[in-house]
Amino acid sequence: MNQVSRKLLFISILFISVVLFGTTGYMFIENIRFIDALYMTVITLATVGFKEVKELDETGKIFTIFLILSGFGVFTYTLTVGAKIIIEGEIKEVFKKRKMRKKIESLSGHYIICGYGRMGSIITKELKVNSIPVVIIEKNEGNISEDEELLYVIGDATHDHVLKSAGIEKAKGLITVLPTDAENLYVVLSARELNQNLFIVARTVEKEAEAKLKRAGANRVVSPYFIGGLRIAHTVLRPTVVDFLEFATRSEYAEIQIEEIEVVPQSKLVGKTIAQSGIGRDIGVIIIGIKRADGRMKFNPTSQTLIKEGDTLIVVGQTDKLSHLEGLATG
Repeated sequence: MNQVSRKLLFISILFISVVLFGTTGYMFIENIRFIDALYMTVITLATVGFKEVKELDETGKIFTIFLILSGFGVFTYTLTVGAKIIIEGEIKEVFKKRKMRKKIESLSGHYIICGYGRMGSIITKELKVNSIPVVIIEKNEGNISEDEELLYVIGDATHDHVLKSAGIEKAKGLITVLPTDAENLYVVLSARELNQNLFIVARTVEKEAEAKLKRAGANRVVSPYFIGGLRIAHTVLRPTVVDFLEFATRSEYAEIQIEEIEVVPQSKLVGKTIAQSGIGRDIGVIIIGIKRADGRMKFNPTSQTLIKEGDTLIVVGQTDKLSHLEGLATG
């Protein structure tokens, strides 16, 4: 519970306690109905001066004096603090949204995550750990914690204006993990129309929807149930391999990572064999595969395999050594 919530809870309990105290006191002292006692308590605390429901006896007058002296300050305090929290909260929210909107407008080359449920939150965490800017589109603002430093747009990702609010025209990629295939299909269609160069990854629930999502413009389609089933089977069949892959692909394990590094035309690696490049010998990084520019994949390349421009090197190594190799590959 944050500080504002605690303060609201405190003043609410304080206010209710004073009102109950006054109401109960009038009911017993003046022998009147609950609604009349509540009315007397409110007009006494608020000092509005409306007519009393009955003439007070001496005990009732003493109780009223005590209620005014003890309760008026509490009543005023709760109203003042409550109004302050509401006004400050609204102003703060306005400035927060304006600041967030400006940050989103200034972004370029970011990724848009449609849906911030369990899967969306994991994807966001992984991208942020790798310093990739992310904008979330989520219908329910309650799903986004105030403690998280996130850029987000509240709305339906199937609407074009919501995608534009998230900077779709300048985004590098979009990942849609909405609950249904129909919603994800609609997002893919809209996103592809708004940005032809966008890299789009879509989640699918039904196997039959995969082909439709690809036809709509998705570059990759992922089925969590299929992948999860394979992972469970491999955990039984090849537990050590699964442990290694988890160790090498999760961002919190910084000792060793599997990474893909693109070789640009101006790189010094172009035209050299793996042996000549010194990637394994000098840098200490292992190349386990090379994806050629035409999409062909070469697994376990030999020391005499030639590195060409446009290649994507699939490598394993420590993060600092991978960074060194990335510097060579990008010129």
